[in-house]
Amino acid sequence: MSEQNKDMSYVMNTYAQLPVTFVKGEGVWLWSDTGEKYLDALSGVAVCGLGHCHPRLAEALCKQARTLIHTSNIYFIEKQEQLAARLTSLSGMEKAFFCNSGAEANEAAIKLARLYGHNKGVSLPTIVVMERAFHGRTMATLTATGNRKVQAGFEPLLSGFVRVPYNNLEAVRQVAVNNKNVVAVLVEPFQGEGGVNIPQAHYLHELRMLCDEYGWLLMLDEVQSGIGRSGKWFAFQHSEIIPDVMTLAKGLGSGVPIGGCLARGIAANTFKPGNHASTFGGNPLACTAAIETLAVLEEDGLIDHASALGKFIHDRLESQLAGLDKVVEIRSQGLMIGIELAMPCTELVRRALEQKLLINVTSEKVVRLLPALVMKQEEAVLVVDTVCQLIKEFVVAG
Repeated sequence: MSEQNKDMSYVMNTYAQLPVTFVKGEGVWLWSDTGEKYLDALSGVAVCGLGHCHPRLAEALCKQARTLIHTSNIYFIEKQEQLAARLTSLSGMEKAFFCNSGAEANEAAIKLARLYGHNKGVSLPTIVVMERAFHGRTMATLTATGNRKVQAGFEPLLSGFVRVPYNNLEAVRQVAVNNKNVVAVLVEPFQGEGGVNIPQAHYLHELRMLCDEYGWLLMLDEVQSGIGRSGKWFAFQHSEIIPDVMTLAKGLGSGVPIGGCLARGIAANTFKPGNHASTFGGNPLACTAAIETLAVLEEDGLIDHASALGKFIHDRLESQLAGLDKVVEIRSQGLMIGIELAMPCTELVRRALEQKLLINVTSEKVVRLLPALVMKQEEAVLVVDTVCQLIKEFVVAG
């Protein structure tokens, strides 16, 4: 069936979908229903860290699906405890709550911070959030998000948030002086949707010190940057600090929906029975996906590979795009890569699709690459060479 004849009468029009339908995947490659092969440099927007249809993951899911898919969090779930133990061991956190998405994980963190504040006697607990941040599309996470475009039309937004520029410690210090209701800071270690923004090296360390000084929770949104994408298990590990709360999703289940809100110290014991819940969160199938994902990442050395491959891609981009005055900056951390142009460039997504390459443009001017952690160097060369050629043609024509 041709793309123009596909019936979308029964699906809400919430995505400006591209004219392609994928029916098969293997590694970093996807095949359309017309048999064409595409190189995926987006991995489901940082979801498919193991690539598509990793054989170990597929086998683990099939085995679990034949055994038990879902019970309820009313009962003990052994796989959930196994996953929580593994994640807390890797991160230095203490306890985990499981849900189904990054938005839900961040919603849990926001609720946790508010309850923490009320428990301290703060009647209007307030969370410091950042400009250009993205935390989700529920009402609370939408309010925390620093993008007016995605908020428009959904007012009234929630109270209890104060926004400051990202990577601006002085602005946070001013909030500390002027607002006694602050109980937490919610921040992405590296902003993804906001344009692949990398803060100064001491940013998280200074935020950690401020939170300790004022008794705030440091809450890190690692939905996009976590699970090896940054070249460490978690992005905060580049700064040698530990947050009080950390949220995960995307790459955690390699395509199977699962999110997590991890906490330590007082934050780990703030929720009590009845404070928060999730019907599907942490069921045996989702936890199996996450457990197997973590095992493959570790046993195949994919975290170190992500770091090395990310540097290779960054260096090759810089070499090929050097001297182009319309290229503002190339930013990367591991396999989170952004190429900022001096002009809107969303058209490049369609042009890349015509070349059988899947990329993304975020913040209107930033070409974003989020390759699977299993991508090989020769595949990365294809990505970089195609992207650079597209950018050169685009800026010359523009």
